[in-house]
Amino acid sequence: PMTAQFTWEAMSFLSKYGMLLDQDRLEDWVELFEPQSEYKVYSRENEELGLPAPLMWCDNRAMLSDRIQSYRNVNEHNFHWARHIIGMPHILHAEPDSLHFQAGYSLFQTNLEGETRTFSVGRYDFICDRHSDELRLKRAWVIADTGLIKTLLAAPI
Repeated sequence: PMTAQFTWEAMSFLSKYGMLLDQDRLEDWVELFEPQSEYKVYSRENEELGLPAPLMWCDNRAMLSDRIQSYRNVNEHNFHWARHIIGMPHILHAEPDSLHFQAGYSLFQTNLEGETRTFSVGRYDFICDRHSDELRLKRAWVIADTGLIKTLLAAPI
């Protein structure tokens, strides 16, 4: 029974995570993170070779907020709509105050002309702290099977 609750909790969190990104509510997405947290996007190849070079890395929520502000105000990027398809979570470890899980994802982008392409496919590896009935990300690793990003990686995955 507890495993089912943890799975449901992780599914609910992943749904919110994806929808906030898809709705371009990036400032709300940042609030899913603990103040002291890590967000890292890196390729599956680098993970398998033990190479630490990330495509994007923020080591606290303030850095994530700065990244979002830069995305909104400074960067020139391809305008698109995002759509995340996130698989069922696999619970790796569960404690009363934390939850560690992984889930596969596919991220599609549709441009202003209505053309859709696969942007990134991979898996999430999340460690969340529990606050009352709410999860907050302590560590969010995005391990992308698609290590080659065709355009600037400006928005989070």
